[in-house]
Amino acid sequence: MTRLAGSGLFTDHVVYERPGRWTFAGGVRGEVVLDAGTVHTRWPDREPLSAPYGGRPAGALREAFAAAPLPAWNAYGWIAFEFASARPSGRLAHLVVPRVEVRVEDGEARVSGTDPRDVERVADLLAADVPSRTAAPSPVDVRQGGDAYRARVARAVGDIAAGRYQKVIVSRRVDVPYPVDVAATYARGRAANTPARSFLLDLGGFQATGFSPEVLASVDEDGRVMTQPLAGTRAFGSGGDADARTRKELETDPKEIFEHAVSVRTSQEELYRVCDPDSVHVTGFMTVKERGSVQHLGSSVGGVLAPGRTCWDALDALFPGVTASGIPKAGAIEAIGGLEERRGLYAGAVVAVSHTGALDSALVLRALYNEDGRAWLRAGAGIVSGSTPDREYEETCEKLSSISPYVVPLA
Repeated sequence: MTRLAGSGLFTDHVVYERPGRWTFAGGVRGEVVLDAGTVHTRWPDREPLSAPYGGRPAGALREAFAAAPLPAWNAYGWIAFEFASARPSGRLAHLVVPRVEVRVEDGEARVSGTDPRDVERVADLLAADVPSRTAAPSPVDVRQGGDAYRARVARAVGDIAAGRYQKVIVSRRVDVPYPVDVAATYARGRAANTPARSFLLDLGGFQATGFSPEVLASVDEDGRVMTQPLAGTRAFGSGGDADARTRKELETDPKEIFEHAVSVRTSQEELYRVCDPDSVHVTGFMTVKERGSVQHLGSSVGGVLAPGRTCWDALDALFPGVTASGIPKAGAIEAIGGLEERRGLYAGAVVAVSHTGALDSALVLRALYNEDGRAWLRAGAGIVSGSTPDREYEETCEKLSSISPYVVPLA
């Protein structure tokens, strides 16, 4: 995947990993870009079109893809956190239908595309005996900006005590002080992480790579929906007794248990809106998930879409992830707008969606972002009434350590 992404064959590309399957989507056959109030579409043999839209952004995406002049398609891309804002601004989504797809399963690569020349070039690249790149990383110092972050956590705890909301995720940005090689960072970071999903993308000059700990929404062709809220965090990776000790802390800490339980309850309530209520269920409640440098409490919440509902409805109901926004969501999203600068892709989603009605999306955390020669990391912590600024700051450091040691400078 890194070889394909770094080959220069396709300026725009997306790599998306699910358990047992890797996909590379290269080039642009069709494109849907969503800005606040405007949807831009580009399809084969049609003039590019920009048009205003009303209603919810998910509805604009659904209508844009419903009008695609293609008998079959798969699309890949990203959705910004502000997609869910009551007053959205900036770019909200960017998805492409690729010219070429490479799927790797069980050690075998399958290449498909609309242009035989693209397919041949990709096949030649896959067959070439090219040694793997082993560029050395330059770890990023994540222990910066602590005082400002602690002050924002204290402010959020005060808002919770005043009854403005129950929980809010407060995040902080860490700038990378050098140009980065995003593809090489993906290769280094993926070798050291155990994500639920991973991704590497370059669309319109915006690059990102990450190791998502959490499935935001997964919908299969039969309408079965699954989301995987993770909440409650402790460090992981110190080995033996240290990891066992932090695991026990995680499983017995009242603050962490409360944070997880209310997140699961919220996910259930969201699925009730779009699923047959009798089908909504929780499995694997509060099991520990090991994700790189941290471990979380995790559960799976599932259901079956109600008649007339689609994968876009499921995404709309679950977005943004409760574990990256807060409770209640509307109040938490509004609070985040006052506590932080625009998030963009952080706490948004990377999405793979198909004409069949299937959709898979990963919550964007543990990621590196790069645009206009500047790169940055970002991490947050869930703030509830029992939160302390020092502990929440340490949690952001633990999460940032899933990617900060693996950032590779641009040669």
